[in-house]
Amino acid sequence: MYTVALIAQKGGTGKTTLAVSLAVAAGQVGMTSIIVDLDPQATACNWKDRRKGDGPVVIDAQPARLAAALAKAAENGVDFAVIDTPARNEQSALAAAKVADLVLIPCRPQAYDLETIPNTKEILALAGNKPAIAILNAVPAIGDRHEQARELLNRLQVPVCPYTLGHRAVFGDAGAVGQAAQEYDPRGKGAAEILQVYKYVLSTLVQLSKDKTKQEHHEHQSKSDRAAG
Repeated sequence: MYTVALIAQKGGTGKTTLAVSLAVAAGQVGMTSIIVDLDPQATACNWKDRRKGDGPVVIDAQPARLAAALAKAAENGVDFAVIDTPARNEQSALAAAKVADLVLIPCRPQAYDLETIPNTKEILALAGNKPAIAILNAVPAIGDRHEQARELLNRLQVPVCPYTLGHRAVFGDAGAVGQAAQEYDPRGKGAAEILQVYKYVLSTLVQLSKDKTKQEHHEHQSKSDRAAG
């Protein structure tokens, strides 16, 4: 099971919107997905209450029960788990980062969001330097603010997704009726952007899994060689 955690210490960065969009995208390609909502405001759970039809499953959980919830999800055949965390809550962010294969950092290209990135990096370090990707969200249609943000993130040594999400009404409109943008307007620009981001996230997860398997094999081989020698 692939597990991603959405973490940002600034509120309003679009964590829940991205969480539901990625979970729906996974479902649309045949994966079984789940959203674990750690936010006391239960925004993802409320989205699910408005939703008609099946998946993704959305459950609320406390940070202390997160690992158990994910273990049960894996036992039940879930392929893709998304953890939605609240802003300004280091306990939830740290718990999510520790169990995630990949941390996603939604970030609007503005100073208020960017200045909290060092705090997020500290959480990632406490979690064992988990792999992370910043995703620029609510990018204006005009101007190069997103490029300036990308340069700053690069200086902070935070990898940035090559695909961005625009400042589009469809994300809010879709959420209001329990849908993701790609369901609300399948041929719209928002749907295309989400698909690009999802594909990039999935390819990153696949590569991380391969690297982990290779590293484990190398460590096992080294132990065997030392035992034999």
